[in-house]
Amino acid sequence: MNESASILVVDDERDFAHGVTRLLQGQFPEHRIVATHSGADALEAMGNEPFGVLITDLSMPGMDGLELMERAREASPQTTAVLLTAYGTIETAVQAVKGGAHDFLTKPVEPENLFRVTTRALEHHVLLAENMRLRSLVGRYEQCDALVGDSVPMRRLKEALAAIAESDYTVLIRGESGTGKELVARTIHTLSSRAGHELLSVNCPAIPEQLLESELFGHVRGAFTGADRDRDGLFVAARGGSLLLDEIGDIPHALQTKLLRCLQEQEVRPVGANSNVSVDVRIMASTNQDLEARIRDKSFREDLYYRLNVLSVQVPPLRERPGDIPLLANHFTFQSCGEMNREPRELTPEVLAYLSTKPWPGNVRELQNFVRRLSVFCTGPVVDMPLVRLVESQAVNSGNTSSDGTASVSPYKDAKAAVMNDFMRSYVENLLSATSGNVSEAARLSGLSRVALQKIIKRLGVGVDRFR
Repeated sequence: MNESASILVVDDERDFAHGVTRLLQGQFPEHRIVATHSGADALEAMGNEPFGVLITDLSMPGMDGLELMERAREASPQTTAVLLTAYGTIETAVQAVKGGAHDFLTKPVEPENLFRVTTRALEHHVLLAENMRLRSLVGRYEQCDALVGDSVPMRRLKEALAAIAESDYTVLIRGESGTGKELVARTIHTLSSRAGHELLSVNCPAIPEQLLESELFGHVRGAFTGADRDRDGLFVAARGGSLLLDEIGDIPHALQTKLLRCLQEQEVRPVGANSNVSVDVRIMASTNQDLEARIRDKSFREDLYYRLNVLSVQVPPLRERPGDIPLLANHFTFQSCGEMNREPRELTPEVLAYLSTKPWPGNVRELQNFVRRLSVFCTGPVVDMPLVRLVESQAVNSGNTSSDGTASVSPYKDAKAAVMNDFMRSYVENLLSATSGNVSEAARLSGLSRVALQKIIKRLGVGVDRFR
């Protein structure tokens, strides 16, 4: 039960109101009980603090209980109302419920009935408040548009990000390379109260150690050679917003101590300065490393780990959500064609099925790059399997080098012919295997004439006997 929920008793009979208040305070000591004696006073009290339960008399001078309930519900939808009446008739009960009351009590009030109805009203208030919170989370969840996917792991991730965005705590984002950790950080920032300010990001291992301290904390003029003016670091530049420390596992050990002090004190000391500067920034850190292992080998500070790991989110690798691959592939195709000012290409079902079976060790980033190549080399409206094979062969050939060290890339026609031959050989061998070498049955299944299939078999040099 919500211990913070206060109860408001409203009755123009002062002795009765205070009597009910005393009974409730004795039964519910963890709740604040307030008594008022008119509808106007009750609304004023509700404007000053939230109340979980409203217990109001029906017949009062000026504003009656039904009007008070209606106006209270407009101001505070999660408040649960109970109506008091001296006329315990069915008509009164129906009128009370239609007017928005959760329950009603008749005067004189029996303490046991009062406690029972109030307990149920408090429970109903908790349900209403939780329902409103969940609706708010759903609204935030639906704003995670940048995170493409509807698999169970992705739905859980979006729900977690919607909840994390409500707080201002430090977040540690973990996941393999290419899973989209920076996109997760951007989503958290976009959904948070800091969205009106900047999200800045720094790739920690990409900056030399001697410069990273200045990049993070800033420096004063003359702090080192070339420091000809004062410069704010990222902690100050991101004031009011968020700062992503990308690949935090690779931050130099000497800087870990200074970063820990910054997170603890919410202050930074620029390089060469004699005083600290207060900072107001939400910190997010990302890593693809096993920080626990790095703690064990003393390369990462345990106290910094716990300071960063207030909230943690694990970004699932693509192999754990293969059902999202068709969505991602279509999304990246549309995106790539838009970047090239082309009409969107269509991925055939065979292509989508094939992409869904690939391992993608580079995760979403690898898939995105592959789809970009498909979009570049697609000259027609449809991306089909021959094009996929062509792009794959080019990826393999791009790793070859000539004697002078330059990349060796086959001409388009030669590469396409090689891909088509590989495709036909694989197709024919699978076909003959499925029909145990029966050429007539293979022709029927493939939709080719027996003569045409035999020509292909002969040209490829496939021995039919080994399938029989």
